[in-house]
Amino acid sequence: MSNNERPPLPPEDDDGLDYPQGLPRRRFSLIWLVPILAAICVIWIGYRTISQEGPTITLTFQTGEGLVAGQTKVRHKAVDLGTVQSINLSNDMSHVVVTIAMRQEAENVLTDHARFWVVRPRLSAGDISGLETIVSGAFIELDPGRPGGNYRYQFTGLEAPPAVRSDEPGKTFTLKAFRVGQIGTGAPVFFRDRPVGEVLSLDVGKPGESGTMTIFIRAPFDKYVHEGSFFWSASGMSVSTSGGDFRVEIESLQALLSGAVAFDTPNEALETPEATDKTNFFLFRDRDTASSSHYHEQLQFVTYLKGDLSGLDKYAPVLIYGIRVGFVTDVHLGFDSKSNTVIVPVHFVVQPERLKIKGPPVSKEESEARLAALVRRGLRARLATTSYITGAQAIELVMDENGQDSVLTREGDAVVLQQATGTDFAGLTASVGAIAAKLNAIPFAEIGANLNQTLEGVAAIAKGEQLRNTLRDVSKTMASVRELADNANKGATPLLRRLPQISQDLQATLSRANTLVGSLDNGYGANSHFNRELDRLMAQLNDTARSIRILADLLDRHPEALILGRAKAGER
Repeated sequence: MSNNERPPLPPEDDDGLDYPQGLPRRRFSLIWLVPILAAICVIWIGYRTISQEGPTITLTFQTGEGLVAGQTKVRHKAVDLGTVQSINLSNDMSHVVVTIAMRQEAENVLTDHARFWVVRPRLSAGDISGLETIVSGAFIELDPGRPGGNYRYQFTGLEAPPAVRSDEPGKTFTLKAFRVGQIGTGAPVFFRDRPVGEVLSLDVGKPGESGTMTIFIRAPFDKYVHEGSFFWSASGMSVSTSGGDFRVEIESLQALLSGAVAFDTPNEALETPEATDKTNFFLFRDRDTASSSHYHEQLQFVTYLKGDLSGLDKYAPVLIYGIRVGFVTDVHLGFDSKSNTVIVPVHFVVQPERLKIKGPPVSKEESEARLAALVRRGLRARLATTSYITGAQAIELVMDENGQDSVLTREGDAVVLQQATGTDFAGLTASVGAIAAKLNAIPFAEIGANLNQTLEGVAAIAKGEQLRNTLRDVSKTMASVRELADNANKGATPLLRRLPQISQDLQATLSRANTLVGSLDNGYGANSHFNRELDRLMAQLNDTARSIRILADLLDRHPEALILGRAKAGER
């Protein structure tokens, strides 16, 4: 019988009673699928949530600036790995404790190698970072670190982003230095003016010990570091005046503000093995000092200099003809008990490898023999000024002609060099100082006082009545002389005008007479009658010329004689 068919009715009885009848079976309604599906979704979501729920960790920071419970995310490579659940102060109120619910896939990286820090806008001397958080808000960055390590769920967050991420290829090196200057954590590392790494950590060390600096150099520049490479501090600026030019060198603006480290590998160091991870190097104070480090052979010297040594410091250059061949190792005061005088021994080294010696390499004994020969020829040391702006000085090696036939002497392993006797800038300065001292000894004040007294006396005489009377008499005398000269000029003018013509006529007469005398002497001889008569004529002419000269002298002295006569002129 079909389910849709109704059951047959019972037979009707005659007793008139109604018998119960069966009801039809109810069908399953589709509405029940809704709660069933809802329950299945709830169960699935609950299972998924439970299966994906990761561990809960706690971070400690110095401050909770920028963190918001329920909103701040934990990210790695821009992927969310957790959410901040709560932010509370520690029991001692010294820091904040941040509770974070992590996702399940982050559980494998929660080891003691992991690092957390808050990404927020930061402005430092050399960099600007975290600008993307101005709009999106701060978040916590996760650096998983290298693989391995022990699992943990409590961490101490970093207050600043790490300089190098764990997944960045490269090598770390350790630098030893007695002075680090303004170099700090995060300072750049330069190779040929290009930033290739950063300073990871810095320990200034204990008194008497060198500081330690850990740096990281990114690949592929880490392969440029060999065992013969050298590092130096590239902080600040370098000022030089070589070649007559004034030069200022700055590694970069970032190096000027925050300090920096630079390195280089010379050509001869390329033959050395490539430096391995965590190799130790020494940090030199500048490039020149660092470049000197790969010269292994050194000849030690000591000299005793007199003069101002204020600009001569440790690592000051040693020069020959202005070219660096070594550096100063020590400058200090000493006392000579034999002469009871204060001395200043200056120790320095010369690096023969800087000298391009022609011929095959020489042994140490041959170098010593050549050095002794140079000392006998007059090798001496003296001070030389390398910068007139800063007053820096250096040691200059020169050949002194006055120091020949000297004997090579030593103090320990150092060769003793005498000071050169030639004049240098220090000597000129001393001479100028001596002249200035002598000028200062002149009593200019007393001289000035005496001069003032003399001038006051002269002024008193000039203002006196006696000088006025004398000047008045002199003026009258000069007027009389001027009047007399005018009168003489008026009287003698006609005669004086004729004197040049008379002199010319007389000169012509004498010339003709000389010509005639020459002709007669040639024709008649020196003892002829004509010659004797001519001699008398010449004597008369000479008397005539003498009389004319006397007349000219008289008229020149007494021009009024033409009018008054000689006797009256003489009486006058």
